[in-house]
Amino acid sequence: MKTDPTFWLLARASGMTAYVLLTASVAWGLALKSRLFARFARPAAVVDVHRFLAFTSLGALALHGVTLVLDHAVEIPWHALVVPGAAPYRPLWTSLGVIAGELMVVVYASFSLRRRIGARAWRTLHWTTYGVFAAATAHGLAAGTDSAEPWALGVYAAATGAVAGLAGWRFLTIRPKKRGETRVQVPPGDRPVAV
Repeated sequence: MKTDPTFWLLARASGMTAYVLLTASVAWGLALKSRLFARFARPAAVVDVHRFLAFTSLGALALHGVTLVLDHAVEIPWHALVVPGAAPYRPLWTSLGVIAGELMVVVYASFSLRRRIGARAWRTLHWTTYGVFAAATAHGLAAGTDSAEPWALGVYAAATGAVAGLAGWRFLTIRPKKRGETRVQVPPGDRPVAV
């Protein structure tokens, strides 16, 4: 009996889609923080795009997990989607994917909790996106069945280059705080916009 490859194809496509959307969300967040869009768009709209990219990456990630469980090429139990190390297939590398996914959910949930947890905690939590991106990259390269293909290597190289380049730009453009200066952090969506 021949097995249906639908879930296997969906798992591969949704995994790569989730990675590309995660990359876009991280890159957009770095560009937002570096104020690259300040002259072109309203700050609230730029933040909304960032949140939308993060949300759609979570949707693609959920589809990736569900289709991996529904496919029977490798038997992956449902609990392996939330318990690192529970998947029999390349446990270390799939664990990195699980941890990255769980942290993605936490960071996305923090958008709505920013006022409750405070700007400092929110900002600290957002620093974990560098780890999420690194873990997702390692997961894709080591556990992805397409990772040796030239097109996949190109995606990983472009994603890593984009995030590293924007992170470098971000750190180079940080204005040092003057002695005794205090800065009020106003969420970009709360700034007045000239009409």
